[in-house]
Amino acid sequence: MTVHFIGAGPGAPDLITLRGRNLIAASPVCLYAGSLVPDALLDHCPPGARIVNTAPLSLDAIVVEIVAAHDAGQDVARLHSGDLSVWSAMGEQLRRLRALGIPYDITPGVPSFAAAAAALGAELTLPGVAQSVVLTRTSGRATPMPPGETLAAFATTGATLAIHLSIHVLDRVLAELTLHYGADCPVAVVWRASWPDERIVHATLGTLEAALASELERTALILVGRALGASDFAESRLYAGDYDRRFRPVGTMPRFPDEAE
Repeated sequence: MTVHFIGAGPGAPDLITLRGRNLIAASPVCLYAGSLVPDALLDHCPPGARIVNTAPLSLDAIVVEIVAAHDAGQDVARLHSGDLSVWSAMGEQLRRLRALGIPYDITPGVPSFAAAAAALGAELTLPGVAQSVVLTRTSGRATPMPPGETLAAFATTGATLAIHLSIHVLDRVLAELTLHYGADCPVAVVWRASWPDERIVHATLGTLEAALASELERTALILVGRALGASDFAESRLYAGDYDRRFRPVGTMPRFPDEAE
């Protein structure tokens, strides 16, 4: 058997990979993080599958379920929201499985910051404005931040920041970032990106608090950076006619569509 760790995407049930969907359909056991994974994804489970919501379970209890499936020779579809590479608590599960000799594989998913950018209709990296995206968060009860990973430290780079799990300390986020980005820096808050009840608030660091009509839950993502509101930026050299590329040598690209052979 194999435990298939699957990134279930940001919320919309069709934002899951074909591989992930097929693995769910082929696994007689499904363990899913019910607080963030939509129930519609469970429709892919085969008839008679054992479906367990792990939201109320401890790590020990989750491992008990996996060991039982292993002993029965049954594949497990382990669903986590977004992508498994960040803030998924997958690492501690993998450590347990390696110690027990239980095989696993990993299928990536659409991360929440990508779904939020899509909802905004925004590219987070623009030529001459920002070429880096920092995925970060503030300290919480479950996981403190390492000393060097502060919002102020990331803000000094001028990169686009995607700040997770931090809407509950918005006043501190705004205070730290305004010092570096300025009060006029664009900011967007996207709540439950890709879900039917998705909400978006556009503002600046100086006006965001007033723009939020009501308190949003912790699933809200805060995006900050000049790339969010930029319109006067240089075009990428990638598609410039005089930019020599292996797949498009200079002189081979028609200037206008009707000049193509």
